Amino acid sequence: MGLSRSLLLWASHQRWLGRQAQRRRFTRRAVRRFMPGEDLDSALAAGRELQGSGIATILHELGENVASAEAAEAATAAYEDALSRGADAGLDAQVSVKLTHLGLDVDPDLAERNLRRLADRAQSVSRLVWVDMESSAYVDRTVALFRRVRESSDAVGLCLQAYLRRCADDLEALLPLGPALRLVKGAYDEPASVAWPRRADVDAQFLSLASRLLQEDVRRRGARLSAATHDEALIARIVERARGARVPAGEYELQMLYGIRREAQQRLAAAGHRVRVLISYGSDWYPWFVRRLAERPANVWFVLRNLLPG
Repeated sequence: MGLSRSLLLWASHQRWLGRQAQRRRFTRRAVRRFMPGEDLDSALAAGRELQGSGIATILHELGENVASAEAAEAATAAYEDALSRGADAGLDAQVSVKLTHLGLDVDPDLAERNLRRLADRAQSVSRLVWVDMESSAYVDRTVALFRRVRESSDAVGLCLQAYLRRCADDLEALLPLGPALRLVKGAYDEPASVAWPRRADVDAQFLSLASRLLQEDVRRRGARLSAATHDEALIARIVERARGARVPAGEYELQMLYGIRREAQQRLAAAGHRVRVLISYGSDWYPWFVRRLAERPANVWFVLRNLLPG
């Protein structure tokens, strides 16, 4: 892992730095490159703009590791509202949640009840709830809870992190459920014993797992691929594999984050690919923002260039 990425990931856990960053106008301007605003109204407005270009959305209220049942309840109610308001607005808008935002640290049963509530609401409006993946310490609990809810509802999907050495085994174990799976590279600070440290190895595993999800026997079980990456070379290889397997462009998704590679998003959508953009919002943005920078430290210079006067 590069020094700059390690430093950024370390910084994402420093509460004092977070408090200082949130007070600085400079940092708040930088964050606006990656999120349209701190409230749901801003996210919905951005979703309407994207839908005009044929791009669907995922709504994600920022927050994690809540310490009370009341906070978990508030997060769950907010996501129920996002599902309902997105559907009422005619948006193809899913939601993405972290289980620690729904109370996993407080009580696993509470988190499960809250996820089932969201699955029920998503089912009622024909939408999907993505269960986001957090650091490796949460993977077993996240997979187990997702599995329990998925057995009674197809309105939930799961994020898998390609940099984890265990990821291929997790994918194979989940395939009998016929799930929607969202592949990401991974954005947490993990030891080499847990995660591939070299970018080339992560890319190779990402492509391998995406290719597995494009295979006919996997698709017959109902499993669906959402490939979440801004790596255009990797996207091109996934598209090539899909064509080689004769998978129509509408049977898998390419996902990106709001504010990153906007031209690529529009170009892919115009070419007939299913593109979905994750729009984050909320006041608890510091750890999320720094992890976004750590995913690709060149993003730091991207932000600085766009903050300087033209």
